[in-house]
Amino acid sequence: MSSETAATGESPGPGADRPRGGNSLVGDLWTNFRRWNVKAVRNPFVLVSSLVQPIIFLVLFTQVFGRVAGGALQGASGGISYETYLLPAIAIQVSLAAAITSGIGLVNDIEEGMFEKVLASPMNRTAVFAGKTGAELLRIVVQGSIIIVLGVALGATLATGVLGGVAILLVCVLFSLWFLAFSNAVAVVTRDQESTIIAANLLQFPLLFLSSAFLPLTALPPWIRTVARFNPVTYGVDAARALMLDRDVMTVIEVTRFGGIWDTLVPAVAVLVVLDLAFGAVAVYLLGRATSSDVQ
Repeated sequence: MSSETAATGESPGPGADRPRGGNSLVGDLWTNFRRWNVKAVRNPFVLVSSLVQPIIFLVLFTQVFGRVAGGALQGASGGISYETYLLPAIAIQVSLAAAITSGIGLVNDIEEGMFEKVLASPMNRTAVFAGKTGAELLRIVVQGSIIIVLGVALGATLATGVLGGVAILLVCVLFSLWFLAFSNAVAVVTRDQESTIIAANLLQFPLLFLSSAFLPLTALPPWIRTVARFNPVTYGVDAARALMLDRDVMTVIEVTRFGGIWDTLVPAVAVLVVLDLAFGAVAVYLLGRATSSDVQ
């Protein structure tokens, strides 16, 4: 069975029963990337569900809590509007929400027997994960772009312009990689859709609220500031917010070596890269260890 046949689920044609030994990493990547994009288009509910919640947060928080939160921002963030302060956090929330659906998609493959077919094929295991991840990152970029445009329409100010908006999307991609890997790792271990959803959702909201996402840390209790120091969301939000405001906004790590916005971006990106490598290695290892007999 070829990797193309295993990935698409099509029945092999005449002569296709001969094993294919010439698989390339690029070909396997493209096969998986294309399949997961097609699967997403055929199931628009997944696309919409991971975007609606962040939009609701953006609209409700700015329109309902804007005045109250705006008071907490006075002095702490230089008098910027709450729309401007919140938009980077919502962009990061899009990454989290979309990453949750990654593991769910893998569980669906396991339950439908497609994952077993992929494992039985000569397809490169790293390409299986990387191609799927690439398709999901594309979705995050598209959804993040929608959020940024909507936020600007609601009154947010993007001090760094269009290039800053592109950089925020890159931060969202970098941030999402560790949670994508976590979601897929949970899916491989549990092989259960409900368990994967519960595990991801149990993390999503505590991570968001125990960070600098919705209010400055100076306006929050000391114990939340302590938790925020070890919270990946803090580093993703602060990096995106620094690009939004074009200034240093890091509050959990004191860095003055690089100057200006880079005092936030350098440590934040370093933390996210370490997380991505660690969780990505775990996810690839679990996928590589999986066998057809494991997935029944």
